[in-house]
Amino acid sequence: MSPRNRVVYSEFGPTEPEPEIPELDLPPQQQKLSLQVSRKGRKGKTVTVISGFQTPAATLAQLLKTLKTAVGAGGTVKEMTLELQGDRAQQATTILRGMGYKIY
Repeated sequence: MSPRNRVVYSEFGPTEPEPEIPELDLPPQQQKLSLQVSRKGRKGKTVTVISGFQTPAATLAQLLKTLKTAVGAGGTVKEMTLELQGDRAQQATTILRGMGYKIY
């Protein structure tokens, strides 16, 4: 054990990295999504927030690209949720249900 790897003091227990939780990759028919329109924390801008996805980040990025093209608005992926600029609830619901997702 070299002096550089030696732990001298640790207040909160071992510093081992936590094991990674595998991402779920459920088919659209088994996912229950929540869709809401929000203005909180966005300086008055309206944003459509879609959450509840249980897919890898790459799948979310591809889904966001499809939605942005279909509704003609910008958007982003934040913490396993999709955010579309503007009130796009009706359009997003129609598109996602057409893909097989359940919206609640």
